[in-house]
Amino acid sequence: MPELPEVEVTRRGVAPHVEGQTVSGVVLRHSGLRWPFPPDLDHLLVGRTVRATGRRGKYLLLRFDHGTLIIHLGMSGHIRILPAATPPQKHDHVDLVLGAQALRLTDPRRFGAVLWHDAGEGDVDEHILLRHLGVEPLEAGFTAELLHRMTRGRSAPIKQVLLAGDIVVGVGNIYASESLFKARIHPKTAAGRISLARYALLADAIRETLAAAIVQGGSSLRDFINVNGQSGYFQQSYFVYSRAGLPCRVCGKPVRQIQQGQRSTFYCVNCQK
Repeated sequence: MPELPEVEVTRRGVAPHVEGQTVSGVVLRHSGLRWPFPPDLDHLLVGRTVRATGRRGKYLLLRFDHGTLIIHLGMSGHIRILPAATPPQKHDHVDLVLGAQALRLTDPRRFGAVLWHDAGEGDVDEHILLRHLGVEPLEAGFTAELLHRMTRGRSAPIKQVLLAGDIVVGVGNIYASESLFKARIHPKTAAGRISLARYALLADAIRETLAAAIVQGGSSLRDFINVNGQSGYFQQSYFVYSRAGLPCRVCGKPVRQIQQGQRSTFYCVNCQK
């Protein structure tokens, strides 16, 4: 699934092509993806100008004067900027036409979403999918003190707490494993037992891991590509994720794989205590 770095890479790639541009057409090739498309989406958007792009967790936001288009890439989706006349392929479900170009959403498994939040319903952060999300890990509000305070009394493993998204948003499975390795924290450690000093290491590791992934274009596992059709290469830098049985890049001991909440977790038993 595209995680925060992949969505941020997408946002940065899309922004110069869509910001300030007026929508001239909307093409919907199905009735919906994970949820039905907003009714009369073409009437909502045609003739309207994209004022800005944004991101909340793993959601891409296209902001208009009268509301916000919310896009989720699902399990295997991606967005490209193409000439508007480019013939669609099998899994191309949505085109947002902006003059001679089109923003095209491709989603082979159709677990993504295209939703509309009207400005009359308040800020987009109040949308039902966004209102309970935690702080953004690359913004000032994300601190070790926040992690420490919000986890007191929580017995759930720290890996599961990171994935839950109610404290910090967007730290998905790949980047949780990588960040916990960098902070030398065992993924099964109860969140409420981690000290403030160790949370300081974890907060720094999360920021550094996500920032590095964005610079490297994200991780291209399965179907993810950026808006120019190029793959990311952060997966070449993984310390533990998807490296079960291979030697730890720090100590040389084999990387282990376990299941947590039906998700694979990778860690070094020697480096992560």
